Amino acid sequence: MNAPLSCPQCTLTNTYEDGANHVCADCGYEWPIAADAGAEAAQTVRDSNGNPLVDGDTVVVIKDLKVKGSSIPLKQGTVIKNIRLVDGDPEHIEGHSDKIKGLVLKVCFLRKA
Repeated sequence: MNAPLSCPQCTLTNTYEDGANHVCADCGYEWPIAADAGAEAAQTVRDSNGNPLVDGDTVVVIKDLKVKGSSIPLKQGTVIKNIRLVDGDPEHIEGHSDKIKGLVLKVCFLRKA
């Protein structure tokens, strides 16, 4: 059996399923079961072209980027190998370039290689 969901309104876990909805027994709030599946799909990390990214992928920088704490910019076309996804954040990835280690990059400036 699945762990009980928390109510989005009162945050208590006294919830149950009623047809196509979850219902909170404490506050009476109802929300659709399909909304839970949509939240998981929203966590999919996608590059600037909409391609899904997974751990270990190789990406290419599509725009010159200034790097905080470094005098070396990331030039367009720089390859970032073996990326890692940031847990709970579909907008960022972690990776290393040949010259700069420990980068955290926004996926809107990357495309899958």
